[in-house]
Amino acid sequence: MPERALSIPLPDGSAVSGVLHAPAARAKRSGVAVVLGHGAGGDMHAQLLVDVARGLKDRGHTALRFNFPYKELGRRAPDRPEKLEMAYEAAIARLRKDKPERLLIGGKSMGGRIASLLAARGVPCDGLVFLGYPLHPAGKRAPLRDKHLSAIEAPMLFLQGTRDPLCRLDLLRPVLKRLGARASLHVVEGGDHSLELLKSAGRTADIVLAEILAAIDAWLAKHASGRSDEPRPPEAGGARRRRAAGRRPAAPRAARRLP
Repeated sequence: MPERALSIPLPDGSAVSGVLHAPAARAKRSGVAVVLGHGAGGDMHAQLLVDVARGLKDRGHTALRFNFPYKELGRRAPDRPEKLEMAYEAAIARLRKDKPERLLIGGKSMGGRIASLLAARGVPCDGLVFLGYPLHPAGKRAPLRDKHLSAIEAPMLFLQGTRDPLCRLDLLRPVLKRLGARASLHVVEGGDHSLELLKSAGRTADIVLAEILAAIDAWLAKHASGRSDEPRPPEAGGARRRRAAGRRPAAPRAARRLP
């Protein structure tokens, strides 16, 4: 079935809802699977996530969108980071059961940021897709949520709008320059944090969606190759020390909060 509702079990005994999008015919599947987490203020039914998941399926890819626990319970305030990460890892585990050739993680705003935190601590993936990365608080230039990105070894695609109040492009571009070839940027002209345009822009939502999907496919063809279904091996001592230099120590899990 192209679109199927799921229940994703969590390690604490609870479960969250998900929707799996996959081409009906296995022969038409690309081997690429994408996990999409939602933003802090929405849920897995956010229009951008639904449209991107369906568009990926139409292009031969598999996509899984899911709820974080607080939205499953009808709450407004996001869970603590460790609980958000637990749910995201469970979604990854569910999609891995389908044995994709390449597995990407990401999502909208907070969902993409949680994916990046997992990748930074070594959760294996073949790439990350950010649908509006929340680089800084709305309307503020600091603090930047970029310190952990340098620890990610997989390629990253940032899809960002020019009107995004949570990601000024003049602040994002220096971050991406430091990340080097791992990071790619596709700018949606006139897009806000949900990559939506004003009516005066003269482009329809369908045109913008086609642009987003084409950008993901072009990036996939160029960057996200290979397969990562095992944790990355330990680095040699020198490389590990060099990577650790300049990185702030992680806060204890019990004390971590999302800015």
